[in-house]
Amino acid sequence: MHILHVVGARPNFMKAAPVIHAIKRWNLKQTLIHTGQHYDTNMSDIFFAQLGMPEPDLNLGVGSGSHAQQTAEIMRQFETVVIDAKPDIVLVYGDVNSTVAAAIVCSKLLIPVAHVEAGLRSFDRTMPEEINRIVTDRLADLLFTPSEDGDVNLEREGISSERICRVGNVMIDSLIRFLPLAKRQSVNGLDGRFALVTLHRPSNVDDNATLKDILGVLLEISDRLAVVFPVHPRTRQRIKEFGIDASRLHLLEPLPYIEFLGMQCHAAVVITDSGGIQEETTYLGIPCLTIRNNTERPVTVELGTNVLVGQDRGKILIELNKIIDGKAKKGTIPPLWDGHAADRIASVLSRL
Repeated sequence: MHILHVVGARPNFMKAAPVIHAIKRWNLKQTLIHTGQHYDTNMSDIFFAQLGMPEPDLNLGVGSGSHAQQTAEIMRQFETVVIDAKPDIVLVYGDVNSTVAAAIVCSKLLIPVAHVEAGLRSFDRTMPEEINRIVTDRLADLLFTPSEDGDVNLEREGISSERICRVGNVMIDSLIRFLPLAKRQSVNGLDGRFALVTLHRPSNVDDNATLKDILGVLLEISDRLAVVFPVHPRTRQRIKEFGIDASRLHLLEPLPYIEFLGMQCHAAVVITDSGGIQEETTYLGIPCLTIRNNTERPVTVELGTNVLVGQDRGKILIELNKIIDGKAKKGTIPPLWDGHAADRIASVLSRL
């Protein structure tokens, strides 16, 4: 059995790392292809080292570009790679362009595809990730879901239950593995007295007025609670372009995985538009305010600590004040988010 993994962006690495480790115990051949969709050192290279992942067997180095350009370049290069490698199955992760590009190539070459983190839906087709999720799930032969809503979504779309395996959340596998180390990370005396912020989605950062409104709320709360903001390259560029003065916030470069996880552990609240961070804060029991009107991870709202606040300044401030006043929403950890999702995936693959 030869298993080929495709990763391309930061969220993929945390998902693939535990699966690669778990499959090693079954002594199956593995190949790791990095498309190079994320190529910044802090966004990519450091993650491989921190997660203990093997160096990629090949980095396609596709870099940035429009969705069409990036997806097409991955498909163009990956086709040759997969023909030469002759894998028995290809594992794709999450919802980035690398995921859907690899799935399309394999589908046309009649190579089986397994999708890790299948079935998630925001029901918002203005999000490029939603299109990637839908297409990948339609093409995948085996669908590994993280929670019950994923099963329900796939069955509603006509996918046979025999192809669906609920295994739990592989990102939580990585979190549990590195949590002891993360908790030892220094936060320079800010423990419990800061808001941790991430923003990267075009709907939040590409419009001048929207980004100014969001940063305006952060500046307003910074009088009561320090705001620590590791700034995504895209967001930093927009702040500069729009001439927004965010100097009162603690602006940082993007953080490696363990350092960022440590910041989450010590934060009073996390304010984000990231899907994966909604999951991590739910497991950690840290209040999370998501700057979106919807989420493909509804379990984090239904069971976890996540609250959707959209771009509504008033709602953001109301929820932040609740947290500062000690009235934050409480949550529970969803079923199968126990650190063994990758073991379940490896067990299924070993029986193919």
